[in-house]
Amino acid sequence: MILPVYLYGNPILRKVAEDITADYLELSKLVENMFETMYNAEGVGLAAPQIGLGIRVVVIDLDIISDDIPELKGFKKTFINPHILEKSGEEVSQEEGCLSLPGIHESVKRSSRIRLQYMDENFILHDEVFEGYKARVIQHEFDHLDGKMFIDHTSPIRKQLIKSKLNNIVSGKVNCSYRTKSVRK
Repeated sequence: MILPVYLYGNPILRKVAEDITADYLELSKLVENMFETMYNAEGVGLAAPQIGLGIRVVVIDLDIISDDIPELKGFKKTFINPHILEKSGEEVSQEEGCLSLPGIHESVKRSSRIRLQYMDENFILHDEVFEGYKARVIQHEFDHLDGKMFIDHTSPIRKQLIKSKLNNIVSGKVNCSYRTKSVRK
């Protein structure tokens, strides 16, 4: 089922998400719906707060961009209760966008290497290191679990320059090809 993506201004996007337990009701259905919602919106990642749930669940599928970045071929993961343990490597600046911030793209600095712990959809614990674009997307999505958005990493000047776009999103004046839920709806 395709779910609405919550847009900037919705309070759920600024709350710290909670860990879940293995008995979370219909988790596999939720993960399936999250992937379907993400694909419908032509995204590469989606965090549960973006669909209105304050839980630590993220889905990522980078296979769609593997023609441009071959090392992303087959990278499709579900992260449950993920936590970044360490960030390392150089800070790399790259443009990012977000399904919850349609029409906004800004350059964001992120660590090029991260180590994290998470559980997969079978609640098996993993401790892994990710680098490059994988690390960037993971950090972007995990920010959602901590009540942050990529614009929080931009300079005050950049925030001023996009203020009218942000106000339009909050007031529901945005065109999306996917289902959304704004503060005004």
